[in-house]
Amino acid sequence: MVGDNGGTTSGGAAPLRVLVCDDQVLVRTGLVTIIGAQPDLEVTGECGDGQSAIDLVGRLRPDVVVMDIRMPGLDGIEATRLLAGASVPRPVKVLVVTTFNLDEYVYEALRAGASGFLLKDAPPDRLLHGIRTVATGAALLDPEVTRRLVGRYATRIRPAEDGSARDLPLTPRELEVLRLIADGLSNTEIAAVLLISRETVKTFVSRILTKLGLRDRVQAVVYAYRQGLVT
Repeated sequence: MVGDNGGTTSGGAAPLRVLVCDDQVLVRTGLVTIIGAQPDLEVTGECGDGQSAIDLVGRLRPDVVVMDIRMPGLDGIEATRLLAGASVPRPVKVLVVTTFNLDEYVYEALRAGASGFLLKDAPPDRLLHGIRTVATGAALLDPEVTRRLVGRYATRIRPAEDGSARDLPLTPRELEVLRLIADGLSNTEIAAVLLISRETVKTFVSRILTKLGLRDRVQAVVYAYRQGLVT
């Protein structure tokens, strides 16, 4: 099932355009209802499989795609890779929503280029925050499952050779910040741990991403585990 939902813009900035992709009709309807009720968000389309999502993105150019993982035909992981992967010339922001017992699929989606993930049982305000967050270009990692998710697959994603911090182009403080990012801490939490300002943390994060050629915090987490910086 594929449908387009038009919307009007009230005074002020245009609303963020969101595409909802989930094969469960009741779940999709719930997501559409929650998102569509927000004045700054507009559901520009909905669908139930990955191929339809790709087709709609090409036609509607949404700001964010809320993507399920397990769907018939083209699943959410491959759809995410085709919409937001490293080789995509005009990537779209993808926010993955999944059930708690699908950790491996979520990890693969993050590697495929998703900007973040949330659990399907997350409260509506967290979903809305997630959409707005990834739309700005920031990454969203659910702190409740980040360490469990990536840590569970650390041995699989870490290269055979021993990762060594001395080979990384980072200062000791930047390495410290990177480890805390990999632990799932927010900028505010990192600032509290290191007794520095939140703005200073943001500067460190920006430098880390630039030096390592990473797109966002999601990639930073994966990178840290690959290099053996966290266990």
